[in-house]
Amino acid sequence: MTRHALPAGMIRAATTLGTHEGYMPGFGNDFETEALPGALPQGQNSPQKCNYGLYAEQLSGSAFTKPHPERTWCYRIRPSVKHTTRFEKIDVPLWKSAPHVLPDVISLGQYRWDPVPHSEEKLTWITGMRTATTAGDVNTQTGMAAHIYLVTESMQDEYFYSADGEVLVVPQEGRLRFCTELGVIDLEPKEIAILPRGLVYRVEVLEGPARGFVCENYGVPFMLPHRGPIGANCLANPRDFKTPVAAFEDREVPSSVVLKWCGQFHRTRIGHSPLDVVAWHGNYAPWKYDLRSYSPVGAILFDHPDPSIFTVLTAPSGLEGTANIDFVLFRERWMVAEHSFRPPWYHKNVMSELMGNIYGIYDAKPKGFVPGGMSLHNCMLPHGPDRNAFEGASNAELKAEKLDETMSFMFETRFPQHLTEWAARTAPMQDDYIDCWDSLDKKFDGTPGIK
Repeated sequence: MTRHALPAGMIRAATTLGTHEGYMPGFGNDFETEALPGALPQGQNSPQKCNYGLYAEQLSGSAFTKPHPERTWCYRIRPSVKHTTRFEKIDVPLWKSAPHVLPDVISLGQYRWDPVPHSEEKLTWITGMRTATTAGDVNTQTGMAAHIYLVTESMQDEYFYSADGEVLVVPQEGRLRFCTELGVIDLEPKEIAILPRGLVYRVEVLEGPARGFVCENYGVPFMLPHRGPIGANCLANPRDFKTPVAAFEDREVPSSVVLKWCGQFHRTRIGHSPLDVVAWHGNYAPWKYDLRSYSPVGAILFDHPDPSIFTVLTAPSGLEGTANIDFVLFRERWMVAEHSFRPPWYHKNVMSELMGNIYGIYDAKPKGFVPGGMSLHNCMLPHGPDRNAFEGASNAELKAEKLDETMSFMFETRFPQHLTEWAARTAPMQDDYIDCWDSLDKKFDGTPGIK
């Protein structure tokens, strides 16, 4: 191939990987990457023979005929049919899937939990998953499940993939490495990652113990929300999403692959690592995103916008404007609204809200909602600030104020979220949470004026 000289004074970047070593920037891009030179075919997807003796294989995340389908072409040492053999059913007792409605568990209520404590038990990504709520139906590919993960040990010659949905990972403590078929993602608190449905990966502990939250999305993949009148910028900008470059293993060692399919778990045993994709191109791939890159927008004169203004990602449903799941972020920001109640107001709505605290103090609940903790306000159940938050915001001097050192999030879905037995009886639920509104007093006395 002839290389042409650059124009005088122009300098070519030393790497084609962008400004983050090991990652390619952009959301939903059509990427191409190779771990060995010449491993990626050019001009076609499936040549008669691939370089290095590789196999061409397509990984499809959507129907072939979907407008703008999600798919990636992989060039691998062995085709995926060599990464599974006969399956044996296994039990992963605390990882549940919808529908999971228990007759003796009450999900109707406002609930809050303290952080799930670590124990002396050795736990991997699979054995350390604890399902808190389920919603919808995994078999019809609607809804979601919310989990807490507790991980102390790296997976050793063990791999996992889910046929049920993509996984949104929100770390709160510790650092993990996701070694996937399509590259390596290192993840720490204040970052999130998406692992697509059908992607094989192994999870290693870089710094433990690790704890965090997981949203398992049974529906269509997460996408960036339509900004509408906001326009092209702010919220989560596409350039801040990072997809890993190709990386592969060529290891002949007894290994096992665990598959989650329709809510059930199965194991298959093979004689090699399945992470053998030497090159790939496409738009169906894992990625990570630094939540500190999120640029919030809000009211700059009066009133408090709907929390949808803080949407990072959305997974649409078949009902226009109503999400299967929204991932919403409440991070540091300036509060400047005049003659307005600045925290979230009292409300009840059709969406079910599971919140988690990554760090700091959430403005609507100054006490009790602590880092690592979570809360659930199910659909059509009223909620809002406790008395301290209400009185403080109602009587504060309304000067410009920085809401600082805070980061909480919400998994919001159109479906009711049903508690698992673990969430209802084992997880550290705050039994007195419902009492936080008891001290709200009646101010109305029939006479006009501000009370």
